Amino acid sequence: MSIEDVIERAVRELDLAAKVKLLTGAAAFSLHGNDAVGLRPMIFSDGPTGVRGSEFVGGKRVALFPNATLLAQSWDEMAAQRVGEMLAAEGRSQGVDVVLGPTVNLHRSALGGRLFEAYAEDPLLSGRLAAAYIRGIQRYGVGACVKHYVANESETDRHTVNAQVAEVALRELYLLPFEICVADADPWTIMAAYNDINGVAATEHSELNNGVLKAEWDWDGLLMSDWGATKTVAPAANGGLDLVMPGPGGPWGDHLVATVRSGAVAEATINDHLARLLRLAGRVGALDGIPADRTAELGPPLDPDAPAMRMPLRNLAASGMVLLKGQDLVPLPDWLITAEAPLVVIGRHALETALQGGGSAAVRPPHRISVADGLREVLGETRLRVFDGVAVRHNLPAAAPELIIDPETGRPGMRVVSFDDSGAERASTRSEVAEFVLGMSDGPHKGASVVELSAQLVAPPRTPLEVGVRGVGQWTLSYGDEAHTFTNALLPGESAEVGFMSPPSWTHAVEAAPGRILVARLTISERISLAGLVVQPVAPPDDQLINDAALAARDADPAIVVVGLTGEQETEAQDKKTLALPGRQDDLVRAVAGAAHRTVVMINAATPVLMPWLDEVDAVLWIGLPGQEGGHAVADVLLGTTEPTGRLVTTFPAADGAGPAWNVTPSDGTLDYAEGTRVGYRGWYGSDVEPAFWFGSGLGWGLWDYRSAEHVRGDDGESLRVVLANTAERPSREVVQVYWRPEGSAPVRLVGYAVADEVVPGEERTVTVACDSRAFRLWDEAASGWITPAGGMLLVARGLGDIRLEVRRL
Repeated sequence: MSIEDVIERAVRELDLAAKVKLLTGAAAFSLHGNDAVGLRPMIFSDGPTGVRGSEFVGGKRVALFPNATLLAQSWDEMAAQRVGEMLAAEGRSQGVDVVLGPTVNLHRSALGGRLFEAYAEDPLLSGRLAAAYIRGIQRYGVGACVKHYVANESETDRHTVNAQVAEVALRELYLLPFEICVADADPWTIMAAYNDINGVAATEHSELNNGVLKAEWDWDGLLMSDWGATKTVAPAANGGLDLVMPGPGGPWGDHLVATVRSGAVAEATINDHLARLLRLAGRVGALDGIPADRTAELGPPLDPDAPAMRMPLRNLAASGMVLLKGQDLVPLPDWLITAEAPLVVIGRHALETALQGGGSAAVRPPHRISVADGLREVLGETRLRVFDGVAVRHNLPAAAPELIIDPETGRPGMRVVSFDDSGAERASTRSEVAEFVLGMSDGPHKGASVVELSAQLVAPPRTPLEVGVRGVGQWTLSYGDEAHTFTNALLPGESAEVGFMSPPSWTHAVEAAPGRILVARLTISERISLAGLVVQPVAPPDDQLINDAALAARDADPAIVVVGLTGEQETEAQDKKTLALPGRQDDLVRAVAGAAHRTVVMINAATPVLMPWLDEVDAVLWIGLPGQEGGHAVADVLLGTTEPTGRLVTTFPAADGAGPAWNVTPSDGTLDYAEGTRVGYRGWYGSDVEPAFWFGSGLGWGLWDYRSAEHVRGDDGESLRVVLANTAERPSREVVQVYWRPEGSAPVRLVGYAVADEVVPGEERTVTVACDSRAFRLWDEAASGWITPAGGMLLVARGLGDIRLEVRRL
């Protein structure tokens, strides 16, 4: 029996209520099964930088991959496919059928809070990398879910915002990566976004869902909603949405049955939704007697802490890092590495390296290798001096597991006790982590009115500690004889989601005392609540930390400063207000640069930051959000084991407000994409304002002499044959980028790229760059169709700020 046979039988034999039941989730991350047609429940998991599983916090330990932007900076489609394959193995080991990724929304504005999940500001690069990732996942019978369809480039008011996008920009930019994914990889699912597009909700947008996605692109997969995005019955069902998530509630169910019986939705429409769901089930192996659609067999699952997992993650992170300045200093010269003087490393991010962003993509890794950890493992304790930096967070994170003990069992973690309205205890459990979520699962604490968190603190007596809570609501906190009652609230204008994705904290200074228990009690007021304990050593004042850093830097050559963003800026549900580094990190860099002989700055962030001290430092290394092996990868790059071969995938403004697209805040509910197609480098090119760093920039180890380029047309399309040579003293890898500058007013755009691997010193290499025909298309709004004009110039560049050759397009 084939998948289509099962579909035909289900359409014929299931009654309307049974069909409709399958079109809404059964729980937060699972679907209903149906024995009558041999359908087992399917399991979804958030992605795309790790397969988290069904628990939002405190779930299984899983591999934490480098973030999407860091992976994209390698411009390596084979690496993207390998990531997909590794995620498929992770998914299958957990019984996951669909991984919710990749994200192909574009980096329209550098203020976007969730850009760390998405690949790039360019649609061609985003689409091709995502397609490779999808092929990797799906070749093992695990479904990918491309998200968020469409024009979901910012987080402010994301549930209600109307993205006003001209048809030309929609086609040439925002739809293009989805189109590439469909054509090149055939994803089994796509996720409809929260936002409206030109006045119509993404979940109801028949023109885009039925017209473009399913008809024009001939896609036969399943279109699911983002979690909680569906607000209507007939408009969504008729608008092309196939599955409402999460369950078991939602607007469909009995309401959709009644709407079909009223004639407002045809049963043929329900049958099409059902067919797409069952087709997914057949592909992932969720139908009896039908094997998963896989082209390769998985080996035994790897532990996320196994060397066979760790080394690839380390290499992926290192290769995507971008050297922005200081090719003569990074990697550190051999004489510096072998010198007796210790290496001086400064900054809060050196000790607490940001390895992932915030929100639904966050996972619980088996370990977290900080920059200090990675360097210490290579250099040893005596060869490394690490100094803390200034405070970088407004709200403090949950306590590290090693700082708290469950008072009942004596094991690491905290005790969670819940109570009902009468004050009766509902359940008592141990949590291995210092955060707990209510309202997302059917666990023992479901329906509680009050939750109490308690822990013993692991610290020598009289150690000064900051203790407190994370989470919105009315709290009582006690430690020994001290007790505090307070309301922990969001800032004005912050959405309720922020309280869950990036919750506020409240802390109080205490001294550790033997036998005392930290107890926090929350009265629950939200449907979904996050509650957590905060425990961390009291840090010295910023002024003292800056002075100590400058003193340490005086004898250092070089001094290394690690700065960056945190999960407060790079997170779901909110956008940034500025690109400035949080806290007094700029003051720290300037103080160190003013004292040290030479200074290397490493930036631990996925998205652009301002660098007002750029001319005062000697080297800048962009390390991204490097995943669980981040510190090892940084050590490999800094000490010369691995070349940082990354090239930027976003243009970096030099100042807040600069650039073609900046605003992420809606006006009267609408966010106007007024810049049209001039997004990112397309808008910077030819403008009067120079960015700090261009899309495509990056130094690596090589020095490149671009000698010639020849435009070639053949049966398989257009290409550019480029001859270049490495004139440096080390082997290096180059990303050869080709842009098209059309005649007329259309902006420049990337049309192809290719990698020259391991070009040895003095070697001349010919690289053929295949140009993607889709990038040469222009959308003709009057004709409502594509045109492919001839002519224009082809630019061979290392980013458009460094154009090496120009060739007329034949």
